[in-house]
Amino acid sequence: MEHRLVTAIETALNWDGSEPIGTGFALGRIKDDALLSRILTPNKLLDIAMRRSLDRPQFRAFQNGEELHPAVYFTDTVSPRGQSIPMANMHRLGDLLRQGATLIMDQANVFDPTMEVTCRALQWWARERVQVNAYLTTNAAAGFPLHWDDHDVIVVQLSGQKDWEVRAASRTAPMYRDADPNTTPSDTVIFNGTLQAGDVMHIPRGHWHQATRTRSGTGHSLHVTFGITKRTGASWMAWLGDWCREQEVFRRDLDRTGADTAPLVEAATRLLGRRRPEDFLTAYEQQTTPGRQVPFLDIFGGLDAVVCTTHFPPLITEHGSTVGVTSAGKQLTFAVEALPALRPLLSGRPVPLEQAAAIVGDEIHEVANILIKEDLCAPLTDELSSGYTGLVTVATS
Repeated sequence: MEHRLVTAIETALNWDGSEPIGTGFALGRIKDDALLSRILTPNKLLDIAMRRSLDRPQFRAFQNGEELHPAVYFTDTVSPRGQSIPMANMHRLGDLLRQGATLIMDQANVFDPTMEVTCRALQWWARERVQVNAYLTTNAAAGFPLHWDDHDVIVVQLSGQKDWEVRAASRTAPMYRDADPNTTPSDTVIFNGTLQAGDVMHIPRGHWHQATRTRSGTGHSLHVTFGITKRTGASWMAWLGDWCREQEVFRRDLDRTGADTAPLVEAATRLLGRRRPEDFLTAYEQQTTPGRQVPFLDIFGGLDAVVCTTHFPPLITEHGSTVGVTSAGKQLTFAVEALPALRPLLSGRPVPLEQAAAIVGDEIHEVANILIKEDLCAPLTDELSSGYTGLVTVATS
């Protein structure tokens, strides 16, 4: 799947693919102003907050460097039947933003189709799970204090400006669950400057950083942070823990009397040899469960267009007279004649079925229905389609 923002990030950072993620700090610039406003604007972020029942920690507000109590900017809307639904109080939010505040929407990809599609494109590109947080700061509001993240991030400044300081890591490859709390910041400053609209920054895991507008005066900043959580050796070991349960020797109680543990150690050694790190990475991509999507119900009408919504690119393999598709924890087998239909349907790009049928044949309708039932594809609703418009071309173009 070729996505306009992913291509722009690669160009800005002078990357050829996702391999540099986590290897070092990088800074570049996107020169396409139309792309920035297409991804997200301050008004679009506020519109999302207004129309959805959000609550902490999905939606938070900060002022003077301190997180505000939700009661300051949330109001419980009571339905005619007495049901209480928390909604953002837009009047109070407006007052906070005029005074100077920071609004944070965690996992904006859950609420907005453009963010959803962008994160999916980044996942197909990086082969890792991606989520996006949006940060809107007004006037001279402070940001978070100096801190580090347990995942790599790509920051895209969409509008306005914000001052950043980035320091080196003080612990190599720190983790959320770790043997060291890693609470002492490094003294080595890598970057100290102001991001303007269009600037792109990659901060590897463990690098200390902070952002603020305390010296900026009147104005605003809107940036999105794409969090990329890469697999580690600890992830592999946790995966092995699941596999070990297949063998009786691992399910037995440990003997505190000092009995011979050689069979257990030998079994662990064999398991390490059979389930290599590369096997784990492959399984992680192919066995991740399907994402959230609108179900297809024929009682609402026919299937006009579809798109592949798996977290990672499906694996297509040819076996003589058959074709195998592995994705989302499923292994499907098709006749080899289905291959011309499978390629566009599993490309990650929207597929208008009538247009595609004119190119690859009418069998694409049947194949599309199978992929819909197996949760590898989703119907291209108007809302979902809006997430691709102008960012990902249709498969028939």
